[in-house]
Amino acid sequence: MPSPFGFLLSAEPPSRRTGAIVAVGAVALCTLILYPLQEIAPAVSLGVVYMLAVLVVSVLWGAGLGVATAVLSAAAFNFFHLPPVGRFTIRSSEDWVALIAFMVAAALASSVAEVTRARTRDAEERRREADLAAEMARLLLRGEDLTEALPTAAARLAQALQLSSAAIAMEAVEGDDRSVAFPLREGTRRLGTLLVGADASEQSLRRLQERVVPALEALLSAALEREELLGGVVETASLRRADVVKTALLRAVSHDLRSPLTAISAAGEAVGSDSLQDDERKEMADVIVEEARRLSRLVDNLLDLSRLEAGAAEPRREWMSVEEVLGAALGELGAGGGHASNDFALSIDRDLPLVRADSAQLERAFVNVLENARRHSAGHPVSVRARAVRPLAGEGGRLIVRVVDRGPGIPPAQLERVFEPFYRAGTAQTGHRGSGLGLAIARGFTEANGGELRAESLPEQGTTFVFELPLEASERDGS
Repeated sequence: MPSPFGFLLSAEPPSRRTGAIVAVGAVALCTLILYPLQEIAPAVSLGVVYMLAVLVVSVLWGAGLGVATAVLSAAAFNFFHLPPVGRFTIRSSEDWVALIAFMVAAALASSVAEVTRARTRDAEERRREADLAAEMARLLLRGEDLTEALPTAAARLAQALQLSSAAIAMEAVEGDDRSVAFPLREGTRRLGTLLVGADASEQSLRRLQERVVPALEALLSAALEREELLGGVVETASLRRADVVKTALLRAVSHDLRSPLTAISAAGEAVGSDSLQDDERKEMADVIVEEARRLSRLVDNLLDLSRLEAGAAEPRREWMSVEEVLGAALGELGAGGGHASNDFALSIDRDLPLVRADSAQLERAFVNVLENARRHSAGHPVSVRARAVRPLAGEGGRLIVRVVDRGPGIPPAQLERVFEPFYRAGTAQTGHRGSGLGLAIARGFTEANGGELRAESLPEQGTTFVFELPLEASERDGS
């Protein structure tokens, strides 16, 4: 709770004009008060009443007005209350004692007030400096880039210290006719430079050198150390992630690449045998072709994943038909060039609008999802549906492709994990040893083209993979 006499400790005194008016008024008031008091005490002893006016003026306005008030009080006391009344005479010892007492009181009171005011001013300056240091710490030590925070911190410093200008540079800068430079150091290491306007007062420059610069050096050193630590953390995290990917990749290479190579090698040796029958030779040839395709798909997936991880999968967007891309994907999977087959059942809306995307990337995404769905559909046909959804009003819309299998489903906790590279779900039930890359690549290519890919599933009720591609206005589709 603030003191009711806090105005006496203000850092800056009120105006001297107000002090002169108060001094004259206070002396006049004390002169009037002494008339009724003369009935209960001798006039000579009542001079102490003027001491109140002298003390108040001295405390609030300093020694100058305090001494003037003391002289004015002595004159009023002598003229109005000390005999002979109505004349200025200082002949008796009482007159001299009163005047000297007033003077001494004024000097002491003004001195005490100046000391108190100086301490108040210093405390206020230190409070502002503490607030400034706290704000500078918030600006320099928060998450954003240090170089972006320096202009804001410098502007706040100039505002707090009432400087015409201030700037913080991260390099050594020399002062000139327009600025004064304060080197910022940590030991012998140069951290930067604080530049302030050359019109700053000597007192402000001394205050900067003694108080602000050391605090700024400590904060800047901590900010630079924090950036170095964050850089080390980010680098460590990147290295750790790279190590995880490398480990997973080595596992995939050691197993998924070795398996088809082993099968191809064994089948190749068998084909060269003279004792092999024609039907057996054909069977071995089919094994070689199938394992070569499997190996090719794995290599393609690894290359696609590396492009996505490196951010190099920039799509070449053109107007394309999703129906044609689905047909090409089904044809690659041996499903009759996109027509209904034992493995897939298509349901595509008529007059499906065109989408603007990279057809090769979407084909890779569809191939991976369709192959995954066929693998987990337990021999049942995989349903492929495509339709356009447009809002009732306004522009835009979505083209939705749903790939539905009738497999065992995916637990809710794994619906997002199935899109992680090298994560394999449900391999125990299907007996398939996949690389765990297909769905991650499918989502990567879909998102690169502005779309979304998600999984929906209920246990024992199959899984639905939903592609959502944005529709744009096109003269070719009539929208």
